[in-house]
Amino acid sequence: MSFINYSSREINCKIVYYGPGLCGKTTNLQFIYANTNQQAKGKMISLATETERTLFFDFLPLSLGEIRGFKTRFHLYTVPGQVFYDASRKLILKGVDGVVFVADSQIERMEANIESVENLRTNLQEQGYDLDKIPYVIQYNKRDLPNAAPLEELENLLNPKGIPHFEAVAPKGEGVYETLKAIARLILTELKKGT
Repeated sequence: MSFINYSSREINCKIVYYGPGLCGKTTNLQFIYANTNQQAKGKMISLATETERTLFFDFLPLSLGEIRGFKTRFHLYTVPGQVFYDASRKLILKGVDGVVFVADSQIERMEANIESVENLRTNLQEQGYDLDKIPYVIQYNKRDLPNAAPLEELENLLNPKGIPHFEAVAPKGEGVYETLKAIARLILTELKKGT
């Protein structure tokens, strides 16, 4: 649910990076933050407890244009990957405009990926969202590892509806901006439908 700030003429949109523990959600945000123009971004904030960490920051990508004279500011969040932080995950999903599911491509992480997608769907439903109806993309991260599952296998397991997907190597930035641009475009398309 986008928030409109009339005084600054900005539409604020929330993108949540979701996925199993250690799949690369934080690495995605760190790469984006490090490579975003200083004047276009806010401060990166890390909410860390002894055992979990949530990162977020906002930025104003001027290249994406305006909607009826309003600039669009995106707020990017990660959720803690471990399942026992479900309460934090639910809280972070509140008011979400779009989701990037970051899947760990390693064969031995398939079960964790499936569990995390199911958890995402459940948590969204509890807040009145339908994963099939909100802007949603998948990023298959860690594609450079020797034990990465074939793309076809990942697609069969995690993307039966054929939503937009991207291969990535987040520490190198490969696929990171492509994923972000895709989710941003889907959110902007939804916003334009509502105007």
